[in-house]
Amino acid sequence: MKTMCKIRKSSGQALSNQEAYERTRLKHRRLVTLARLLVLVFFLFIWELTARMGYIDAFFFSSPSRVALCFLDMVKDGTFFTNTGITLLETVASFLLVLIISMLASTLLWYSHKCSEVLEPYLVVLNSLPKSALAPLFIVWLGTGINTIIVAGISVAVFGSIINLYTGFRQVDEEKIKLIYTLGGGKKDAFLKVVFPGSIPTILSNMKVNIGLALVGVVIGEFLAARRGLGYLIIYGSQVFQLNMVITSILILCIIAMGLYQMIQALEHSYQKKV
Repeated sequence: MKTMCKIRKSSGQALSNQEAYERTRLKHRRLVTLARLLVLVFFLFIWELTARMGYIDAFFFSSPSRVALCFLDMVKDGTFFTNTGITLLETVASFLLVLIISMLASTLLWYSHKCSEVLEPYLVVLNSLPKSALAPLFIVWLGTGINTIIVAGISVAVFGSIINLYTGFRQVDEEKIKLIYTLGGGKKDAFLKVVFPGSIPTILSNMKVNIGLALVGVVIGEFLAARRGLGYLIIYGSQVFQLNMVITSILILCIIAMGLYQMIQALEHSYQKKV
């Protein structure tokens, strides 16, 4: 009876410690969120104040109030929805294709050691190549249009993604793979039961990087080969000196990047809770 009481007491104490830890974590998150909001509000306040007092030229640097008015105008005439939708579509398409291509390529490299020995140096070189240098070639090969922009988005992220995923596959516990072979399994069993499940954190981490890189590639493509999209608005606005439009488009891109990153991070947190 005394033993049972002790067990209940220790389990209750463990639960209370866990609850205290969760409360501390929640409090910390709220403080961090509040600090971030305060930093943002302070930055916007200083930006608006310096523009109104003439310390910075509002024509070149704009101001929060001008950006807000420009954003409302873009919403009213439909510019915001059309161009943001196109950039989002191109980014998501590029990201999904990068994910598919990198998964297939890294799986192939893991399956074939000879193939990885031959191709790995080329992947390193292609990953190091400035992707903006390839954009003119994409325009010549594919013309101006959505295909060129999606390919530009893919080119920025895909080679680094393949290298990272392949490295992650190779770092999975070798003892577990040997156990699969000992039990009569083949490479397919080792990949599906050990390598792929063990690499899911690497894949999710890679996705968080790739979503941002895909957006960067799409914007580069829109700079050179588009008549719609936020990248096009930035170039067009700078050419006609509508700098409010330029800064508003840049801020919209920042919000899009943050939102896409948060979506992948939510997926990662969901996986971690299940594990």
